[in-house]
Amino acid sequence: MQTRLRIGTRGSALALKQTDEFITALASAEGWHLHEAEGRVEIVPIKTTGDTIQDRSLADIGGKGLFAKEIEEALLTGRIDCAVHSLKDMPSFLPNELAIVCHLERADPRDALVSPKAASLSELPHGAVVGTSSVRRQAILLNQRRDLVIINFRGNVDTRLRKLAEGQADATVLALAGLKRLGAEAHARHIFSPEEMLPSVAQGVIAIEVRAGDARVRDRVAAIDHKATGTAASLERAFLQELDGSCKTPLAGLAAWHGSALRFRGAALSLDGRQRFDVARDASVNSRTDAEAIGRDAAQELLRRAGRSFFAV
Repeated sequence: MQTRLRIGTRGSALALKQTDEFITALASAEGWHLHEAEGRVEIVPIKTTGDTIQDRSLADIGGKGLFAKEIEEALLTGRIDCAVHSLKDMPSFLPNELAIVCHLERADPRDALVSPKAASLSELPHGAVVGTSSVRRQAILLNQRRDLVIINFRGNVDTRLRKLAEGQADATVLALAGLKRLGAEAHARHIFSPEEMLPSVAQGVIAIEVRAGDARVRDRVAAIDHKATGTAASLERAFLQELDGSCKTPLAGLAAWHGSALRFRGAALSLDGRQRFDVARDASVNSRTDAEAIGRDAAQELLRRAGRSFFAV
């Protein structure tokens, strides 16, 4: 039997569901049953700074990378062998000693409106309060409805649903993938098309991170990489890396397959939603290197049009 794999993850219900997806995929590829999991894998929940600090927006405390910091430290010190992440919560650049070597097949990347008062954005009353911790969602919402009042809404999915039920906001926006994984899809009153609300880069993608020099774990995990998802995610992350926007710069991007071609749509907005720059690419892709080049090229177009200062707020 192989050495037991120690898997690091956040301890939220959603993170543990994502970890279960990884273990299920690993078991299927390696030919063992889930009832054998206790002897083959060990789940190591890790509390991150992003989980601990709930009274401030992510942008104010250092960005979404704070959901990965302590987990990456556990990888670097050898406390765990691999880590399960929501790729959209990963920092743009990884430590040199770490690598993402596996992407599970992408779940639905779209966003969903959750509200006890409206079945669509247009149905929300004038001056409605919308809770979100995402600068991207805030900017896109204000781009369409400048009358909305946006408040900081931190916490896991259950916490945000509870806050909504308590009347702290009239609506919130959540990732549809997370709602589905938790069996809470019924809370979605409206599912935004990408044209209505362009998703976050890598939304819906579960990524597995390992120590780059650990060939044993790297090869084992890489064997279950979903190539199409990994290629699309590589394009999106190259777009993000090239822009190198601050954590306060609202950015969005989605690459979707159409046959052998990837159709990419990206956007950068001002925080108040008054300025928006969009970019599009449609190109045949034969490798992740091709995909990354397309993402960088799209980002360079935005930089030319918006100016570097737009991304350094």
